[in-house]
Amino acid sequence: MLDHILEIIKKYNMLEAGDEVVTALSGGADSVCLLLALDELKNKLNIKVSALHVNHCLRGSESDRDEEFCRTLCEKRNIPFICGKFNVNEEAKKLKLSTELAAREIRYRFFAEHSKGKKLATAHNANDNAETVIFNLIRGTGTKGISGIPPVRDNIIRPLIGITRLQIEKYLEEKNQNFVTDSTNLTDDYTRNKIRHNVIPVLEEINSSLFSTITSDSDNFRTDNSFIEAECQKVWNSCIKQDSELTGLKNFHPAVRRRCISKLLSENNIEVNSRRINDIDEICIYGGKINLSGDIYIISDKNRLYLKTISDSDVKPEPVCFILNEGINLFRNKTIEIRYKNISEKTEGTIIDAEKISGTAMIRSRMPGDRIRLNGNNFSSPVKKLFNKKFDVSERDNICIISDDEGPVFIEKTGISERVSVTESTNKIMEIIIHCE
Repeated sequence: MLDHILEIIKKYNMLEAGDEVVTALSGGADSVCLLLALDELKNKLNIKVSALHVNHCLRGSESDRDEEFCRTLCEKRNIPFICGKFNVNEEAKKLKLSTELAAREIRYRFFAEHSKGKKLATAHNANDNAETVIFNLIRGTGTKGISGIPPVRDNIIRPLIGITRLQIEKYLEEKNQNFVTDSTNLTDDYTRNKIRHNVIPVLEEINSSLFSTITSDSDNFRTDNSFIEAECQKVWNSCIKQDSELTGLKNFHPAVRRRCISKLLSENNIEVNSRRINDIDEICIYGGKINLSGDIYIISDKNRLYLKTISDSDVKPEPVCFILNEGINLFRNKTIEIRYKNISEKTEGTIIDAEKISGTAMIRSRMPGDRIRLNGNNFSSPVKKLFNKKFDVSERDNICIISDDEGPVFIEKTGISERVSVTESTNKIMEIIIHCE
């Protein structure tokens, strides 16, 4: 196994001669294996090895047991040891975080403080990576998420990233080295534990080489992701005009567009998720406006994608809906003239078969859920999608729609419904003429 670890260290350029390596030591099998392996390899690699332990004070005597175990292990092997002790529950209240997130924040802050100018080695292994990939796949985090745990990030290195937990346990057994077990890892209280105890065993039945396969796939995804990230940065630099505005983004590949959208949201402290990215990407192409949170909107208009704070009174005009009358009808800043004629009479506006109107004809603005099968099409379309393609954001609430009991039959500047189109059997027509002020 030591040869395999050496290969991993070399493959990802984790260490250089003279490096000081601080090992994150919890006392569990993975971190004990990492510490022993690095200690065995220190002369070959020409490095110095030390250990850091964090006592979170979450499990009472069990937490103190783990601290003592780590201290004793390092003393026996003459490895420098530093321990940090924190009351995570109190810190979680101060930071307004969950216990789990607070523990992670404290741990990495402590590690960062004691690894300045050094390498910090953590014991993430092939199993951890597989669990992370599956967890992110379930959450829907895209290519970056399914790239798994990076072998190297800043000064953090993970020499066990290609080593399985079974290999780790075998190594410790050969060394006759014991370790401590965190009792919370034996339950299914957390999603990752459910993946570890329930999902992974089933996947291993399907593919006995599951961990090596996912490790290889992670490398490939990571390579692809780094390329897309580099392209995204180029596009970002060319499109960003202000902190909250991108211009010309719609002209680029969707993979790059979506990364730039994600970056725009992240840099403005707005939650990022796959559904939101897809919705924004659609309006990036066709135009539109989406409420992100409270009075914060993202707007796509005239090749610009930008964030804007809009008060309730500025969001949209009140909807219009009233019975359509023959003659003059007022709609926003327009007059809608309706004339009923025989098919043989001369017309100058848009015409529909008046006898095909179902129930009461109404004149109104758009409504959620509106759909129309335009004349000449063999499919129906959401009116929202048609508006996104055809009209600027500022126009959409001012577009006139005529509907009956079955839905829209006419949309201004767009067309009529196939079901009210004029045919050879038509006798009476409705003529629609729109006059704008």
